[in-house]
Amino acid sequence: MTNQESGIRDSGFDIRHSVLVTGGSRGLGRAIVEALAASGRPVAFTYRVEEAAALELEARLSVEREVPVRAFRFDLADRARPDDLVAEVEAAVGPLGGLVHNAGIRRESLLALSSDEEWDGVLDVDLSGAFRLNRSALRGMVSRRRGAIVHVASLSALHGVAGQAAYAAAKAGLLAMTRVLAREVGKRNIRVNAVVPGFVATDLTADVPPERMRALRAGECLPAGVSAASVAAAVAFLLGEGAASITGQAIVVDAGASA
Repeated sequence: MTNQESGIRDSGFDIRHSVLVTGGSRGLGRAIVEALAASGRPVAFTYRVEEAAALELEARLSVEREVPVRAFRFDLADRARPDDLVAEVEAAVGPLGGLVHNAGIRRESLLALSSDEEWDGVLDVDLSGAFRLNRSALRGMVSRRRGAIVHVASLSALHGVAGQAAYAAAKAGLLAMTRVLAREVGKRNIRVNAVVPGFVATDLTADVPPERMRALRAGECLPAGVSAASVAAAVAFLLGEGAASITGQAIVVDAGASA
């Protein structure tokens, strides 16, 4: 074994191991899938409804990047499927070495006007869905004593945004889960981190009115704002060998809005 191979093994990073990205068929998730495939990692990603877009991405990247790329239908609210999903992913693209929680829903409503169903729906998908999939994926990672998990949170978890009580609470919960889980699994050589994007123009934010978008971006220091590619690069970094000593952290990618 070479020193380089030993370093990769000790860091928990192994380019032969696959990465699972939730919500990878569009927007930010699509950028993450493309970045990981470009780095040579076998990639699995989930989609919920947009099968045509998912299959197109799967076919294109499998040819362009010459690495396994597979799409799986999955709903984060499905409490019974996470174990089966992990088994299907590992059968298709190899042992799971990385997990990226990107999928989520956003329902905007003033707290006083929010229903129990609206609150429960957002928390169940954005926070509890990550809990369930973490639990399923960690069994193999703990057994192999290597792995990396990245939670995609939101600047809403750090700064109050009117109308986003449920969404912000779920994303803040992801940050808390990041720190706790890093403590729980670090001795097994598993790293857990989060990326905290600012406003990113994606399908999830396509319904934001222009005046609201200007308000959300008002504090940015960089005129170009935050691109999906820049967030994807941060996720890829946290999954890779260069982040071997980083765990329990949240990297903010917000064009300086929180400076």
